[in-house]
Amino acid sequence: MKRFNLIVAFCENFGIGIKGDLPWHIKSELKYFSRTTKRTSDPAKHNAVVMGRKTFFGIPESKRPLPDRLNIVLSTTLQQEKLPEGVLLCSSLEEAMKVIEDKNDVENVWIVGGSGVYKEAMASTRCHRLYVTKIHQQFECDTFFPEIPNSFREVAPTSDVPLGVQEENGIKFEYKILEKQSE
Repeated sequence: MKRFNLIVAFCENFGIGIKGDLPWHIKSELKYFSRTTKRTSDPAKHNAVVMGRKTFFGIPESKRPLPDRLNIVLSTTLQQEKLPEGVLLCSSLEEAMKVIEDKNDVENVWIVGGSGVYKEAMASTRCHRLYVTKIHQQFECDTFFPEIPNSFREVAPTSDVPLGVQEENGIKFEYKILEKQSE
């Protein structure tokens, strides 16, 4: 069974978005997201990013689909014709995982939003880790990260995760990794 990781940035009130956009502008965090979701150990493979419809259309048009990754959009209402070529449409997270398992060229699977997809993903037995950027500030948001289940515990960051509190544009933030513990 193939597992996946979640990657998210949220502020002190667990906000992740407002009006289909990010509430903050932190270039180094976007670069971290891109680097992390593209990194593979096998150069012949690439990663998949799985997201809901609103998250996909919240990405600036010039940046979507996210390059160098297989983009999968989850929706029960969207038509495949509304998506750019190469972007896959699946009706559920489990369907997306079955599609990915049939492909031999996907190394890692990243869940990248939104709120409902994150909630379903954290409850799944396939969920391995949460890569969290904790932003040490309150922002006005209309979309929030769901409560993190008690089964997740912080683990030591890998060597490619910046350590300690970072700061950009007067916004302090830090990277954390939480791993799902076996029940």
